[in-house]
Amino acid sequence: MTIAEFRAMRADELSGVLLALWWDGQGDWDRAHEVAQEIPGTDGAWVHAYLHRKEGDLGNASYWYSQAGRPVASGDLADEWQAIVSEILTRR
Repeated sequence: MTIAEFRAMRADELSGVLLALWWDGQGDWDRAHEVAQEIPGTDGAWVHAYLHRKEGDLGNASYWYSQAGRPVASGDLADEWQAIVSEILTRR
């Protein structure tokens, strides 16, 4: 699946990490964060980290990157979103 196909999906077609990322891609940070809080494991932590970095809460983001086993990101947020989506989609 491509990023464009992912963006064209409906919320009811997704769950977990992809649903959180989809909501963020729709511009709904709050919904994305609500979903991310309920996702266990390193993928959930990675999305949670990205969301807190986007929010500007770098201390909280750093904690979640650590939980995800990922280095703290510092590049463009759109690039990070796309990288997370792409990696998760390759596992489907």
